[in-house]
Amino acid sequence: MKKIYLLCIVTACLSSCGLYKPYHRPEIETGGLFGEAYQATDTTTLGNIRWDEVFTDPYLQALISHALENNTDLQAAHLRIQQAEASLATARLAFLPSLHVAPEGSLSSFDRSKTAKTYSIPVVASWEIDAFGRLQNAKKGAGAAYAQSLEYRQAVRTSLIAGVANFYYTLLMLDAQYQISAQTAASWKESVETMRAMKEAGMATEAGVAQIEGTYYSIETSLHDLKQQINEVENSLALLLREPPHSIPRGTLSNQSLPEHLTAGIPVQLLSNRPDVKSAEWSLIQAHYATNEARASLYPSINLSGLAGWTNNAGMYIVNPGKLLLNAAASLTQPLFNKGINRARVKIAKAQQEEAQLYFQQTVLNAGAEVNDALVQFQTARNKRDLRTRQVEAMESAVESTELLMEHTSTTYLEILTARQSLLSAQLAQVSDRFSEIQSIISLYHALGGGRETMDN
Repeated sequence: MKKIYLLCIVTACLSSCGLYKPYHRPEIETGGLFGEAYQATDTTTLGNIRWDEVFTDPYLQALISHALENNTDLQAAHLRIQQAEASLATARLAFLPSLHVAPEGSLSSFDRSKTAKTYSIPVVASWEIDAFGRLQNAKKGAGAAYAQSLEYRQAVRTSLIAGVANFYYTLLMLDAQYQISAQTAASWKESVETMRAMKEAGMATEAGVAQIEGTYYSIETSLHDLKQQINEVENSLALLLREPPHSIPRGTLSNQSLPEHLTAGIPVQLLSNRPDVKSAEWSLIQAHYATNEARASLYPSINLSGLAGWTNNAGMYIVNPGKLLLNAAASLTQPLFNKGINRARVKIAKAQQEEAQLYFQQTVLNAGAEVNDALVQFQTARNKRDLRTRQVEAMESAVESTELLMEHTSTTYLEILTARQSLLSAQLAQVSDRFSEIQSIISLYHALGGGRETMDN
């Protein structure tokens, strides 16, 4: 027993050898991460606003809430968390002694002598002493895997909110374009009838009638294309809701209200806000402790074992009733022949750790680029908004002017045709610009890690 105590003391000394190395985040340069044109010092960020405060349309809020409850990917992420949680619990239990009951019994007789009955009912215990941090690093790695699964769920949640919003506003854009095209088609139909009447009166040619009819049929064709696109977007949105295809209730694009001023905060906030960045770092942490664990396999493993119970087998003698049995042992196992394999494991783990670090750094760069893209998209849409409004007003004025000129001068109907085509193009582009502006807000909210579950609880 004294030897076992001595072994424990030696083990305690060995555990201070510094083999267990805690994780430290590598240096990440975040200056200018959002681009040279955006050098913010204010920590206020759109990503910290609750999703239902950013997207205030009641139809959209209902769709997002429904998706958060039913989406398949999000439910699968919950199951991944349960798996990681079970693995973490297993790693924690590895520090405790293992106990098991191993009852035995036998009957023996030699040359028809009286049958001897022996039995033993021991409780066997074994305990691995974590002298070189193998179990500790395994537990830390399991903890990192669990945290990574949480961030994966957050990433799915953020993407889901942005995805539902994108599909919803795409439907509103297509609805607005369909309405404009339908109104234009109705106007063109009247123009076709007018041109036919003018041809019969000798005021228009067959070529003029054919040209305006062709344009009318082109607009009618675009209505069918828009209907198909609306149906496809509705089906895609229904899939996110985990529902069969159906019509999506919705508002109108003109009644949407979103934040007028966007703030991205400071780049370093991405490290704590954006779930895919945090997930990449947890992957790096997991690889770090896997390297520590592989390195610990190069050193001896120390195990204490013992048993206690009752037995009637005293070697060459059988005693009844049974007597108390106690036994204790300690073992130290040093890898010899598989040392080369263990060293190879260390090299593999180090390479995987370096790979995880590169991936973490690249994820941060990708996040900064996405923020920059969204900011530039938003600014571009804002700059185009006033210009596009003026363009539409100018085209409306041009249509009115050419119609008046045709009544009192020799202006041909071709000029009216050109003016109306230009007006339709400008109106459709104005709707696309508005959608691009909204989409930039969604993209920035997503890029900044908005919609986190911790903010919504």
